[in-house]
Amino acid sequence: MKEQLTAVFQQVPEGYIAFVEEVPGANSQGDTLDEARANLQEAVQLVLESNRALAEETLRNKIVIREPLALIS
Repeated sequence: MKEQLTAVFQQVPEGYIAFVEEVPGANSQGDTLDEARANLQEAVQLVLESNRALAEETLRNKIVIREPLALIS
């Protein structure tokens, strides 16, 4: 199963603002559309890494089952 994320870009006087509909907190901006795209990809990675670290910290010393859910490309 592959999930597709949706990037939304809005042109503003300063350039572009961007966010991902399915990932709260994944937003960015750029002077150009290409820059906004690259910055948004980095923002998604940072949000996922931060959420993973928070989950690991919260569940430290607890017995849990972890398994892959889906690959997102």
